[in-house]
Amino acid sequence: MSTLKSVLSIAGSDSSGGAGIQADIKAIQAMGLFAQTAVTAITAQNTMGVTAVHDIPPDIVKAQIDAVFADIRPDAIKVGMVSSAEIARVIGESLKEHAAENIVVDPVMVATSGSALAADGAVEAMRTYLFPHADIITPNLAEAQVLAGFEIRTADDAVRAGRLVSDACGAAVLVKGGHGLRGPERPENEAGVCADDVLCLPDGSAVWYYGVRVDNPNTHGTGCTLSSAIAAGLASGYDVLKAVGKAKEYLTNALEAWLDLGKGSGPLDHFWFMR
Repeated sequence: MSTLKSVLSIAGSDSSGGAGIQADIKAIQAMGLFAQTAVTAITAQNTMGVTAVHDIPPDIVKAQIDAVFADIRPDAIKVGMVSSAEIARVIGESLKEHAAENIVVDPVMVATSGSALAADGAVEAMRTYLFPHADIITPNLAEAQVLAGFEIRTADDAVRAGRLVSDACGAAVLVKGGHGLRGPERPENEAGVCADDVLCLPDGSAVWYYGVRVDNPNTHGTGCTLSSAIAAGLASGYDVLKAVGKAKEYLTNALEAWLDLGKGSGPLDHFWFMR
């Protein structure tokens, strides 16, 4: 007999399998843990865009979370797509009720294709109901700009934005730079496009994670994958610094596998190490 640590993903479903709960399941299982889910919305989407979104009734979202905690208690939680304020409220109340630990909130607002995934009021509801429970929040540059209320152009801007969000809720904040952020220790003439991220901790410190951008246009589900991998790291007993580092390494390898599926921005190869 054996056992596994478990991660609960609370997020939207992606019919194409590249992002959302499907990507979360793949990332969690690839990290060697057991994945459980609570679906917040059903989306009709593919690598080219989102064509329909149907919210799950809040009481059904809560029932899914309750069912998971009543049996295989998760060691970490990843919260992704939350498309309405009421669903955000129910999730926050459920996390508090069950004294959930190791909570990663990925404030999903827009899909890789550019389609909006959060209704009016959902972002403010995330601040109110979800961020206070989070151990780490993982916005990309565009999301960090919305949360901080100003444009991020430099490394100092990214740190200031991360600290502003962190100070407001007490969580660590990972500002994901993608290909638009150069960390402070990068030589100006260094070859290659950066993929640098900064982790702003509640004590006011900031830790940079340096990387070179993989020139792969197939990036569908990168944010979902990274946040789920961080949750898997926390569930495994890593501190937040190591969990982020391990997750970034895993994501880079999944991109470097160069999976090519679909007519648009395709998915990652979550199980690159098996091929």
